[in-house]
Amino acid sequence: MLPESPQNINLPHAESSLTQHLDGLERRLIELQLQVERLQRLAALGTISAMLAHEFNNILTPIVSYCGYAIQRGDPDLMRTAVEKTHKNAQRLTTLCNRILGMAVDDQMGPTDTALLPLVRDAVECLGRDLEKDNIALSIDVPENLKAHATPGALQQVLFNLVINARQAMIEKGGTLKIVSRPLPGGRVAVDVTDTGCGIRPEHMEKIFEPFFTTKEHEGRPDRRGIGLGLHICKQLMDEQQGTITVVSKPGAGTTFTLTLPAGRR
Repeated sequence: MLPESPQNINLPHAESSLTQHLDGLERRLIELQLQVERLQRLAALGTISAMLAHEFNNILTPIVSYCGYAIQRGDPDLMRTAVEKTHKNAQRLTTLCNRILGMAVDDQMGPTDTALLPLVRDAVECLGRDLEKDNIALSIDVPENLKAHATPGALQQVLFNLVINARQAMIEKGGTLKIVSRPLPGGRVAVDVTDTGCGIRPEHMEKIFEPFFTTKEHEGRPDRRGIGLGLHICKQLMDEQQGTITVVSKPGAGTTFTLTLPAGRR
């Protein structure tokens, strides 16, 4: 059979089939991007799992010891004190679990006028570990009334990833983590996340937002290792919020990531 001549090809039908095919590919691409975002969120939680286990043990050990001692003594006042301490520490564990579970689920709220200070505090507290134990001083300078128009869960995930990166950059020698927010002209706000860690080498600066690029894949401890999705997803999430993420770094002197977002109404 001879191939169809150009005159016999149904161009409208071919164009319609091609359009449907492209639409299907676009939908699949969006689905894959969402899957990658979920995987990165879970990977970030996996990064801190060993650290969380250590902190949970630090909270549970005195609970068990104090309760055992109170039971052994049989003193009602001591037992009451033991119950009060157990209740207080159990509340700490519950709060921590709720914060981490909140990061593990998808945020369906959508963009809203969101106070920045609670998100910054939650991002730090989701580490489940006092940074002072790693010789890292924390400084937060975020006005209570400053808001961004953003999806809270997505912005918290970005902040959490930047806090993890900052901790990893300072884990060997300690340092200072500063989180500063300020209003910008033109109805925007900025959040600076600054560490005094090892910095980023110049040859890596152009690659850090690429998927799967990491300089920490060979680290021995799980809480120091990276898979190269964190900053890539951060950029995607900021793009979705009509925001930006930029970086300035000097090897040996630290790094500053700056987020800019539409301002929320005060």
